[in-house]
Amino acid sequence: MMMRLTKPTLFTNIPVTCEERDLPGNLFNQLMKDDPSTADLQTSSQRLNLSASSAAVAELKPDCCIDDVIHHEVKEIGTHILVCAVSYTTQTGEKMYFRKFFKFQVLKPLDVKTKFYNAESDLSSVTDEVFLEAQIQNITTSPMFMEKVSLEPSMMYNVAELNTVDTAGESESTFGARTYLQPMDTRQYLYCLKPKQEFAEKAGVIKGVTVIGKLDIVWKTNLGERGRLQTSQLQRMAPGYGDI
Repeated sequence: MMMRLTKPTLFTNIPVTCEERDLPGNLFNQLMKDDPSTADLQTSSQRLNLSASSAAVAELKPDCCIDDVIHHEVKEIGTHILVCAVSYTTQTGEKMYFRKFFKFQVLKPLDVKTKFYNAESDLSSVTDEVFLEAQIQNITTSPMFMEKVSLEPSMMYNVAELNTVDTAGESESTFGARTYLQPMDTRQYLYCLKPKQEFAEKAGVIKGVTVIGKLDIVWKTNLGERGRLQTSQLQRMAPGYGDI
């Protein structure tokens, strides 16, 4: 029997696979020597091999099982199909093969919105500080522990995170001790980006559309499952000025 791991619940029914008085009885377990050869994940765009064990199992004894824990970072949303294939040889030398399909949906966990604010101190300058506000909303049905939310700047910028406050000489999160983001709640993260000196000195380099960087978000659910989301490169249109 193969099954996909599910989240624990307060009560779980004990599955009955085969009773002794049934026609097969324990015959299937006694005859089968198992060799789990393949486990694939099929998405809408690709098929990935997830096999955890490379060595074939010589013999699967009665009432024994083979457990493999497979880890895979899901990078697509939508329908996924876990394909488990098993080939084995009975004691009579007959080669057998079967596959099981487990279909599941991967939903979008977070809604991320960004806003840019310019902070020009001189009308003739377009290379001053840029403030980025990232609004992150938990759109799942479970609370999230926000482990990390950071901005990885592009090569042209230095970044300073503005999500802490100094209290009694110690730095504390602006969100306080509450580290969980409840379902449908939103947090605003603020970052200040300043062009590096070598780029700021070159006229016209920061003009037009510039790449700011990308957000890297890591969280855990209430059962310790880790999730990660990286945005694509964020782009900002630098302000333009006419002749004065």
